[in-house]
Amino acid sequence: MTTEEENPRTAAVPPTGSARRAVVGRLSWGLADQAASSMTNFAVGIYVARSLGVTAFGVFGLAWVTYGVVLNVSRGLATDPLVVRFSGVSDTSWRGAVARSTGTSLGVGGVIGAASVAVGLGLGGRVGPAFAALGVMLPGLLLQDAWRFSFFAAGTGRKAFVNDVVWGAALVPAMIVAARVGTVAAFVLAWGASATVAAGYGYVQSAILPRLTEARGWLREQRDLGYRYLVENVSLSGASQLRAYGLGAIVGVGAVGAVRGAELLLGPFLAVLMGLSLVTVPEAARVLRRAPHRLGTFCLLLGGGQAAAALLWGGALLLMPDRLGELVLGGVWHSAAQLIVPITLGVAGAGLGTGAAAGLRALGAARRSLRCQLFASTCYVGAGLGGAALAGTVGSAWGVSAATVCGSAVWWLHLRYALREHHHDPIREVRTP
Repeated sequence: MTTEEENPRTAAVPPTGSARRAVVGRLSWGLADQAASSMTNFAVGIYVARSLGVTAFGVFGLAWVTYGVVLNVSRGLATDPLVVRFSGVSDTSWRGAVARSTGTSLGVGGVIGAASVAVGLGLGGRVGPAFAALGVMLPGLLLQDAWRFSFFAAGTGRKAFVNDVVWGAALVPAMIVAARVGTVAAFVLAWGASATVAAGYGYVQSAILPRLTEARGWLREQRDLGYRYLVENVSLSGASQLRAYGLGAIVGVGAVGAVRGAELLLGPFLAVLMGLSLVTVPEAARVLRRAPHRLGTFCLLLGGGQAAAALLWGGALLLMPDRLGELVLGGVWHSAAQLIVPITLGVAGAGLGTGAAAGLRALGAARRSLRCQLFASTCYVGAGLGGAALAGTVGSAWGVSAATVCGSAVWWLHLRYALREHHHDPIREVRTP
């Protein structure tokens, strides 16, 4: 396929006032959606931490990072190609792509969910039921995320925001019921069931039925981007999972809970990073289509703004009194408070790097972005586990922080090269490997 909708090249036309307002409007809805998503994740984490304590919260954290791996499998195969190739296209093209893309996400959830249930039943103990519950909920969780990508690709971020609000509203009664049961599995089921409600509402919003039977065709059509994005995404979330498992083995499951607690304190920025491509990749693709010479500046403003915001938030956390911290995280606070500085620096470094990552995605430079991510993930695991072996939980946090800053530098170096290549060869398609 070599249609115009896949090719970002056009003449560099300076944006008009109305175009600027449209960009601001789409970014504003993106920020609103991420705020809703981050508040939901933050509320879930805080509620579970206070209800279960540090060890059980560590088990919940293992289920959470596993979900992150599966989510990135779905994004790499289904929705990352969607936002790169079908942002700002005709409604007909968008609807057909969304039906196939969401069907692919649903299929990924079904296949990996079944495997997770089997593994959970085999493990038993504390961890097994949590993984079994996660497997049951994966199709709904992945489909809800796919709707968000779809709406942002169409430039209708308001619908994604409403969908996340529906998820948050459904979470309230679900969490109350889970608290009465008092197990990790109950909280995982409550979290996933409320996401499934929002996934159902996504169909109401779009009037598009996910086509599970066309998942194979979608994978075949998008294989030049999809499989590279799959490896890239899984290396990112897989590194987080390996670090969590390794930290639990070296220091103890309580260390996983402490790290997750510190991450919760920076929850708004971590949630933005996790879902960043919902907003920034479609916008970067639009910038590339309309004014290619502005892409580098757009990415720098994006990454620099996130890094600055993360540093400001981390500084505010350092001033938070212990009594307030205990009110928020309960018994997890004292372990998590020691990690605020290194995790803040790590999030700031990651925020800076996501600006460059969005630019590489918009350029369709899948080979370059894959190299960057593999390098960053290798550093993340190696430094995180090496730090844990040398200095426990705090050492792991500082190791991850250093690795993230180094990874960000590599992202920007490759974006610079990719922009130079695009300048010298402007008649280059997104499909170029």
